[in-house]
Amino acid sequence: MEQREIGRLGRSVSVVGLGTWQLGADWGHVDPAQARAVLESAVDQDVTFFDTADVYGDGRSEQLCGELRERHADVLVATKMGRRGPQTLANYSAANFLAWNERSRANLGADRIDLVQLHCPPDDVYASDEVFAALDELVQAGRIAAYGVSVETCEQALAAIARAGVATVQIILNCFRLKPLEQVLPAAREAGVGIIARVPLASGLLSGRFDERTTFAPDDHRTYNRQGDAFDVGETFSGVPYETGLAAVRELRELLDPGTTLAQFALRWVIEQPGVSTVIPGASKPEQVTQNASVAALPPLREDQFAGVRDVYDRLLREHVHSRW
Repeated sequence: MEQREIGRLGRSVSVVGLGTWQLGADWGHVDPAQARAVLESAVDQDVTFFDTADVYGDGRSEQLCGELRERHADVLVATKMGRRGPQTLANYSAANFLAWNERSRANLGADRIDLVQLHCPPDDVYASDEVFAALDELVQAGRIAAYGVSVETCEQALAAIARAGVATVQIILNCFRLKPLEQVLPAAREAGVGIIARVPLASGLLSGRFDERTTFAPDDHRTYNRQGDAFDVGETFSGVPYETGLAAVRELRELLDPGTTLAQFALRWVIEQPGVSTVIPGASKPEQVTQNASVAALPPLREDQFAGVRDVYDRLLREHVHSRW
């Protein structure tokens, strides 16, 4: 597995990582034994970067990642904080950071957490010197090795990159969301900030396995958050209307080489974007991990394939997402 260096982090990470939201909650039930099998399968595929959050299953995902870290000390586990209370600037305080950090350290079984990311904070957080000073204090105290920000919009990403202490920016980047290619990725490359590409399969739409008859469990965000009722709608199908996404998928299939799945194509497209450090598809089964990891060894995409993705985006998707995120 290719490892890519993140300048401000001072560490390399596997180009294909693992997102563990599925192992906590909001994607239907995943048995603990199956969740552990998913994590071990990732290690078997030379995955070294694991992304979690304190609110995924109210700490369940962190605990599972902590168990993995005990068995494999060389993996990097990144968590997030900031969604355990109202989304106001006042809530992003040094006292709350300390409390949230203490909880995550206990869940992960770690004295020092490899990477802590603010979890899609509100706009005014990015302008607060006090917020980033409090994060610096956590680093100086040895509670965290580094910090980053998980963002919703390109404007937020650029604001985060401008902060000297920010090591990584996590952002939605996939064949349905091309705007980060314009300014965010070039700015991150210049600054030495790592880009963690999340939602690379658009909540599974880019797996090519869904159609108009597909249904999801009531506790799956692809059922209850299609209109953004629980959190930012951009996290569900990348903010693209479901039927529009299906139409785009049908056209993207025409770009595939024989023997390549749409999911593999979509992940390969992400990791070939200059500036991407790692892509973090989720998985609820070990075989999904194996298939996702395999994209690191696939041959590069052709120029006509990149052009085809751009064409589908411009004709079908741009109007729904470009101005919003």
